[in-house]
Amino acid sequence: MSDLLTTSVTGMIAFQRAMDVTGHNIANANTPGYSRQVAEFATMPGQGSGNGFIGSGVQISTIRRIYDSLLATQLQEASSGQGRLDVMSSLASQLDGLLANPDTGFSPALQSFFNSVQDVANDPASLSAREALLGEADGLVQRVQGIDQRLRQIDDEVNGRIRQSIEDINRIAGSIASVNDRIVLAQGRTGQPPNDLLDQRDGLIRQLSAEISLTTVPQDDGSLNVFVGSGQTLVIGNQSRSLGVRPNEYEPTRLEVVYRDLGSDAPLGTGLTGGSLGGLLEFRSQVLDVARNSLGKTALAMATAFNDQHARGMDLRGQLGGEFFGLNPPTVRESAGNTGTATVTADIADLGALTGGEYLLDYDGVTYSLRDATSNQAIAMTGSGTVADPFVADGVSIVVSGAAAAGDQFLVRPTRDTVSGLRVSAPDSQSVAMAAPTRTRTGDANLGDATITQTEIIDYTDPNLTNTSVISFINATTYSINGAGSFAYTSGDPITINGSRFTIAGTPEAGDEFTVEANLGGSGDNRNGLLLSSVQSNGILDGGTASINDNYGQLVTDVGAAANQIDANLSAQNVILASIEDTISSKSGVNLDEEAAKLLRFQQAYQAAAQVVSVTSTLFDTLIAAVRR
Repeated sequence: MSDLLTTSVTGMIAFQRAMDVTGHNIANANTPGYSRQVAEFATMPGQGSGNGFIGSGVQISTIRRIYDSLLATQLQEASSGQGRLDVMSSLASQLDGLLANPDTGFSPALQSFFNSVQDVANDPASLSAREALLGEADGLVQRVQGIDQRLRQIDDEVNGRIRQSIEDINRIAGSIASVNDRIVLAQGRTGQPPNDLLDQRDGLIRQLSAEISLTTVPQDDGSLNVFVGSGQTLVIGNQSRSLGVRPNEYEPTRLEVVYRDLGSDAPLGTGLTGGSLGGLLEFRSQVLDVARNSLGKTALAMATAFNDQHARGMDLRGQLGGEFFGLNPPTVRESAGNTGTATVTADIADLGALTGGEYLLDYDGVTYSLRDATSNQAIAMTGSGTVADPFVADGVSIVVSGAAAAGDQFLVRPTRDTVSGLRVSAPDSQSVAMAAPTRTRTGDANLGDATITQTEIIDYTDPNLTNTSVISFINATTYSINGAGSFAYTSGDPITINGSRFTIAGTPEAGDEFTVEANLGGSGDNRNGLLLSSVQSNGILDGGTASINDNYGQLVTDVGAAANQIDANLSAQNVILASIEDTISSKSGVNLDEEAAKLLRFQQAYQAAAQVVSVTSTLFDTLIAAVRR
């Protein structure tokens, strides 16, 4: 029944609750993630009487949280982007500093080595210069292996960070599930939203979004479901799933992320994006792996090209130049899931065709196919995979032996692991082949004006390379070799004998002779040394368009550009995140001046309602006194 006392008491209770809410706002003015709360007043249903409805007071219908779901979603996305870029910036700056620093980079050591090669070419008989060259070669190997070791350490750091991120994600997911349970219970018991618990859950969602990109779906009972990757459930109601790590099927030391559900592990692959975890995976695949492969490509090209030219020379002992640098062959790793007995080996077929990529060789039970390990794009290859006819693709030859089973896969890594096996193979300074293995000589009794150039080695594997060959002119247009045959002569045309090429120009007389012979005792010859010193700048990669210097320079440029771009994006993302936070703060944050004004208003209203109670008491006392008379 409506009466003055009941009506005034409802006002006192309502204003008391409003002051409680205002006090709660003021107390949490500096609490991170707190959303301002507002007591919603509602008129209580009136009571009917003969002369109309008489109001029965006021009530607090709900305590509403000032919350914008659209802004909350934007905050999640911005936090995810900021977490991704922050971790990528930290790691990319390490990589950039390592490769570009003159004290740790590859270029200064490479330049010092080739300067030493030039010093020996200038004085090929100097043993001290040769010793210095071997010292610079050792220094070059140590430098490039030091860079590779640091890249491996960064890879290990990425593994550690991935493991830590997974632990954080699982912990936060469990907390969200627990808060979900408390929210459902509280809302089911009172029918009202538990605002402080909702703020707590929002804070956990933001923490989670900083670790991984996610999608949230609110439920009618007040719970919030969380999905990651390509739709995998991380939290559903009061239950949470978990992510985990396991060794990569080709490389046990590399961790990959898996989704754990009902005791089984499903790899998430490229489905994970955003947040620290997405940034770690993206940095590893798009920056670190590319850098390691490119460094290996540079080292492989340098060592292979130098070895090839060194083999075309002759050392101080009169021996053909052997291997100067030792190298590991390309790495082939079989999948842990393979069931067949096939083995795969690989080698470099063409430096100029190398891409620096990695490949997966698949067997479907009938044929082999090749695809890029990163993009999964099919790679065309020739050959049948045998020793006599290997598969060839992108400058790599692949030989398969044994019987593969359908579904077997092999990872072919042509360049990355080259660095770990790089070494100086030349046994001593006298083994450095600075001289050309053959030389030419003009007969002392020659009467014509024909002259002969020094030899250029075309095929150092020719078994007759150092055999003596005498070119005798039968007449001005015909010559024989070692007294046999009849060969047409054209002035200036190249002549190739036993792997050596040279030219004779001019007009010879009958009986004129020219000799091609082993360059024995040629300690002062620097012809091969000059060619060795030019290896640094020769176009040997990317179809003959890029030198060793160009390739490493491109690596430094690419990493530097990536680091700068990531930093720029991070700065922009920080601005976006701060802007969203400011917008949320202006909308949901506590304004102390506003709350103080509300507190004063509610206090005055409370006092007015109390005055009504006082009036009611006076009226009641008057009524009692009248009845007593």
